[in-house]
Amino acid sequence: MKKIAKYALLSTAASALAFSFVALSCRRVEVKGTADTAFAETPRSAAVSIPRDALNVVEALQSSFRAISSGVLPSVVEIDVTEKTTVSSSPFDDLPFFFFGVPNQGERGGRTRERVQQGLGSGVIVRRAENTFYVLTNNHVAGKADEIKVKLNDGREFGAKLVGADERQDIALVSFESKDNEGIVVAKLGDSDAVQTGDICLAMGAPLGYSQSVTQGIVSATGRSGTQIGNMNDFIQTDAAINQGNSGGPLVNIYGEVIGINTWIASNSGGSVGLGFSIPINSIKRAIDDFISKGKISYGWLGVSLADITDNYKEALGIKGQNGAFASQVFLDSPAHLGGMQAGDFIIELNGRAVKGQNDLVREVGYLPAGETANFKVIRGGKTVSLSVKITERTKDAGNDNAKLWPGFIASPLTDEVRKELKIDDKVKGVAVSNVLEKSPAAALRIQNGDVITAVNDKKVTNVSEFYDALDLSKNKEIWFDVYNEGHTISTGRYKF
Repeated sequence: MKKIAKYALLSTAASALAFSFVALSCRRVEVKGTADTAFAETPRSAAVSIPRDALNVVEALQSSFRAISSGVLPSVVEIDVTEKTTVSSSPFDDLPFFFFGVPNQGERGGRTRERVQQGLGSGVIVRRAENTFYVLTNNHVAGKADEIKVKLNDGREFGAKLVGADERQDIALVSFESKDNEGIVVAKLGDSDAVQTGDICLAMGAPLGYSQSVTQGIVSATGRSGTQIGNMNDFIQTDAAINQGNSGGPLVNIYGEVIGINTWIASNSGGSVGLGFSIPINSIKRAIDDFISKGKISYGWLGVSLADITDNYKEALGIKGQNGAFASQVFLDSPAHLGGMQAGDFIIELNGRAVKGQNDLVREVGYLPAGETANFKVIRGGKTVSLSVKITERTKDAGNDNAKLWPGFIASPLTDEVRKELKIDDKVKGVAVSNVLEKSPAAALRIQNGDVITAVNDKKVTNVSEFYDALDLSKNKEIWFDVYNEGHTISTGRYKF
């Protein structure tokens, strides 16, 4: 009994201590300048004196965030995927991680096994067709999944299937069926072209598996390039917290409209540091229709090879300070070639819209439907030329046929640095050859990197502007070059068109 009483006494003391701790944690310690001590059970009131008009503004903002969240979250889903891959087998495969990388693969004896990997991302319901609901997400979330499950905000789960996926834009569309449609909401898509830096926005999804999460921030920038991750889109940058698992979830404006699909973060740690990026929804709207009707996205194809050029190169072309995209080469028999576009054209306008740069042109041409006639303006030989080009659909191998890429190399100005590298003096005039492509016309003519083109069709050229002017395919049915290399000048064979 004494032992029991002892434990009872200890229990009572522990309870009293716990109560004391809870009470202390609920107290508000007296602050200098106040005489009252507030407890948790005190009726709710402002902790500090806030002017009513100011409080009204904050409360209105809070009410807006609540309304946006409650209105949009029913359209936001968690996406659970299972992917099966075949990997080299090892006795270490069942370990959860390695501290210093994977073991030596040479010790695995060539054995393989099937590995089942599970992943988690987010998505947003963007369309309904009777009992079929379509969910937009990222390609890296669902594009290679063998099994897909969609979990709604009310806890219901549905098996889903992939409708279509695209690597260039990193987007995918999945669908699920439901006969009980109560509570399933289709999100409203906004106008991402109207988004401006400083706009308030909310990011929604399942970061780190915490589904139906909402973070708030502003639009930090628009038009961010995605080339560093191999993506053709420009991006909306936001400081709203985006973490792993947010991929595929919506970025929402203050009207409850989806303005972007959260896709990637820039971070050294893998966690949010206020640099999140979303694909503008206007870039995706047509893709939704393409996925549903064809299971894939159809891209327009122009048929040029674009190159980034320096200010010195622009100066040599006579276009210093001009924005646009430089067509260093043209695919023979492509829409560009048939429409009169030439290697060396500097493209400044597409359908009345200024071309900001190379990435901008790639994106805008990609969005053009096959069969549409697009109007271009280019600078050629210091003059502005208007062209009409009938766009065709981009095929998988459209840009891989080097045999049709004219001229098959990039011509560079003979700057002091280039002359020093090639060990040639000022007496040699022309353009330097770089980036010769295998199986291209240049390769067929035995032109090599480091050669100097001194003449085209026996007409001397002294700079890149004269060189590209001499390549005019509308005036020549065959072209040959005079090539200088290591003190010797020879003429190539004739390339016939």
